[in-house]
Amino acid sequence: MRIGDLELLPMSDGTFVARPAYFTRGPVPDPPPAPFGPDGVAWLPIGCFLVRTGDRVVLVDAGLGPARTELPDGMALVGGQLPTALLASGTRPEDVTDVVCTHLHSDHVGWLFDHDGRTVFPAATVWFGAGEDDGELADHVRAGLRAGTTDAETVDGDHTIAPGVDVVATPGHTPGHLAVVVSGGGDRAILVGDAITCPVQLAEPTWHSFGDADPDQADRSRELLWAELARPRTVGTGAHFPELRFGRVASSSSSRTWR
Repeated sequence: MRIGDLELLPMSDGTFVARPAYFTRGPVPDPPPAPFGPDGVAWLPIGCFLVRTGDRVVLVDAGLGPARTELPDGMALVGGQLPTALLASGTRPEDVTDVVCTHLHSDHVGWLFDHDGRTVFPAATVWFGAGEDDGELADHVRAGLRAGTTDAETVDGDHTIAPGVDVVATPGHTPGHLAVVVSGGGDRAILVGDAITCPVQLAEPTWHSFGDADPDQADRSRELLWAELARPRTVGTGAHFPELRFGRVASSSSSRTWR
């Protein structure tokens, strides 16, 4: 899609097999709300996004990598598709100038380094929020970040990464979580990372991600983002939104819906 003069391409590294238990331990409507099927399973992407702006090529999130992660309640993350998706877009790893990690959970950083600790994007500056904890990272990613073999920059609050690409602080899911705002020609696309895991959270506001480090702060960040996504000429999506479709919040006097 085009945002002014910028090109924005969603691409998936794999699949997040999710169940309502990811969001709530309370009662679940019968049938469960979309995107969950009658069997209670949702097949969600592990999303990444490529932004071309001038001579900069910005990758937002770096997927899970060639891995499978088992989660409780029969859930799982299965990655490995990002390199193929990049090549299909005409992008080589060495073309990427910036990698913005919305946060440091494993399904957002997996392709930063290979299993020998070598950087996958040799020309890129890696950006992530101040306050992020690398303790949960895969060993090869943590070792790569700590080795100092790649240019890594932390962002404390709002910051411009490249023309038309800005990050804003949206803490709660993790302490240093960032959302990315792509803007041009009066239009905006907000990439919410995992600050909003799935649009179902608009209809079910008490549903948290079980990975939220600070659920109360995560609620506040979600409400901020929902409000931004109701503004004119603004669309958004997240790393696990079904099919990485862009949408917006439609508000009435009595309800809010995602469309």
